[in-house]
Amino acid sequence: MDENPTTVRSRGNEFTAAGLKQTLSHLLPRLDDHWARPLKNYAQTAYHIAGHRSGCSARDEAMFFLQTCVERAAVRSGATSQEAKQSAQQLAAAPVIQTGPHCHLLIEPDAFYTHLFSLLGLDANGLKWHIWYSASTVKFIERPRKGPGWLLLEGEPVNIFGLPRRLMDSYSVCGFNGPYSFQLVGSSKETPANASAARLKAILPEAEFASAADAIRAGNQALWSWAFPAQPRLLQLDDIDIADLVADHLEDPGSWLSRHFAGNDLVARALLEAIDQLNAGPWAGWIRSTTDFFWGHTGGKLFSLRLANRVLTGNPGKAMELRFEPAALAAALRRREIVPNLFTTFLVASILPGIRVLGGCRQTVYYPLMRYVFSNALERSGHQALLETLCADDCPGVWGHRVLKPRNAWPFQELESSPLPVLLDLYGKQPLEQTCGDLESFISDPIWETLTQRIADEVVHVRSPEWKFA
Repeated sequence: MDENPTTVRSRGNEFTAAGLKQTLSHLLPRLDDHWARPLKNYAQTAYHIAGHRSGCSARDEAMFFLQTCVERAAVRSGATSQEAKQSAQQLAAAPVIQTGPHCHLLIEPDAFYTHLFSLLGLDANGLKWHIWYSASTVKFIERPRKGPGWLLLEGEPVNIFGLPRRLMDSYSVCGFNGPYSFQLVGSSKETPANASAARLKAILPEAEFASAADAIRAGNQALWSWAFPAQPRLLQLDDIDIADLVADHLEDPGSWLSRHFAGNDLVARALLEAIDQLNAGPWAGWIRSTTDFFWGHTGGKLFSLRLANRVLTGNPGKAMELRFEPAALAAALRRREIVPNLFTTFLVASILPGIRVLGGCRQTVYYPLMRYVFSNALERSGHQALLETLCADDCPGVWGHRVLKPRNAWPFQELESSPLPVLLDLYGKQPLEQTCGDLESFISDPIWETLTQRIADEVVHVRSPEWKFA
């Protein structure tokens, strides 16, 4: 007999959604107040930060750079200079961004329902901009026929850009190896694949783009205007925006990142050592050491880099040697030869400026661990003021992706048949324990099974030093 999809056998016990909720409540104690309450209440709490964010010179500087980055992105999305300034001002007043969905078209189910959740929180707090970092250092396929390169329309897998499998497996969404254009091809190779695909294609831009990330971002602006015309405006950042943000830091010789991270690699080396130590203990696997701070980038493909003797070197077969110093790194970022990895992204977009991030199942654990290893490095290198600032942060990481996950839901059809206020009212009234569904993204992940068992066995203590910066 088939096993219940929401149950996984674990060392003679059942790993279930109910057990997973207990684990989440241990890791994120404030969730206990929300399981039985309407989703809109949880969304309001996620986007509300009481009081003023703690500050110091390094944090204020990082916030200035991030606001500049947000203003650039707002202008690119069609905002006037005054509107762009308002988006940056909102970030300082309400320092919260959505970081859960990868660089998907917003009607991809995992992305769409997370955006609905964000709209509930934004509306409850009177916020006018939906600021979203969408990771684009990902490939087109996450698993068979699912990922940034695919959509499911009328039950049929639709190839968004009409790419062959070999290209989807090889190239990153952020790679500049276009042109890319929206094709919406089905299994029969017809363009568009079906009636829904034809209607969607009529909404999306007809232009060609240098990267798939550029295409998706432009497509999302068109979809947002069509689907959510009266809602907060969408401001989508991706890893190329973050590359320019890091370069902004490094081109300022007086900035904290320029002086202490790249100008003197003591913090960088301490970070790598702290990550290695973490991966030798019970939190192994949560922060992946796939590459050191940046990815190498050539021909649309990413490759690992390793830091030694203040030089970043490409993995075997990738001829890259780059001095780990501000001017060299900034120039390589501007030339798109390197791209920040996830740790560096969260460092400049959240940890340094003091931004709360809303993320998915793995981020709820790896983000506080990132803060822990950074705090560890600060302590070892004597940066006490910044360390004390981090310790004062109020709930810097929140579960905010896939908290709304309806079964058998079809976003494009829902939007065509139901006005957005109806959808927001429908889902906003449902309790969180209902909207999160079977928690399949957690239950199907072996690392969560292991963590749940270790917490039950008291191998991992939530109040351990690793969690004091959560």
